[in-house]
Amino acid sequence: MSRYAEPMSRLIEELKKLPGVGAKTAQRYAFHILRSSDDDAAALADAVRGLKASLRLCSVCNNVTDVDPCIYCTSPTRNQRQVCVVEEPTNIAAVERAREYKGVYHVLHGTLSPLHGVGPDQLRTSSLLARVENGEVDEVIVAISPTLEGEATANWLAGALRGFPVKITRIATGVPAGSDIEYADEVTMARALEGRRELKF
Repeated sequence: MSRYAEPMSRLIEELKKLPGVGAKTAQRYAFHILRSSDDDAAALADAVRGLKASLRLCSVCNNVTDVDPCIYCTSPTRNQRQVCVVEEPTNIAAVERAREYKGVYHVLHGTLSPLHGVGPDQLRTSSLLARVENGEVDEVIVAISPTLEGEATANWLAGALRGFPVKITRIATGVPAGSDIEYADEVTMARALEGRRELKF
């Protein structure tokens, strides 16, 4: 039998579904929300509902956005012929913090992982391949975390793009092997972008 009233137990169970939130943290969050004012609790609920209702994926690059195409894809100051490929939308913020990159993005929403049933068809690559096939891209920068899955994805992408007149580069190992690109600091990311190399077979 639960130690808490049903509404509290339900909230704790939902909070436990968030990444990195265990039972104790979920309980702390739930009691914090309970102690919050009605206005604060309603603002949190509205923000979650608004997030789900207003955000979508950019039809060009798959970034999370409230306008389609997104602000990067429509910016007149960005180099539309240079595309940086990242795993997740959160990786864009890491690249932007370096203040070195002036091109646009393409978000895969994952990496190849045969053990988890993620193959090329599960990644969002079709619009990137179409842009390259249509001659809209001069360089594809592969900015994927240097994990086993990331390396497999980078190699697959290079193979898929081979044969097209496009330069394919990989960010340098300023980002430590086995780490997540999302946690790279500004200096590390800047060095990684500066030291990117062309992928060759």
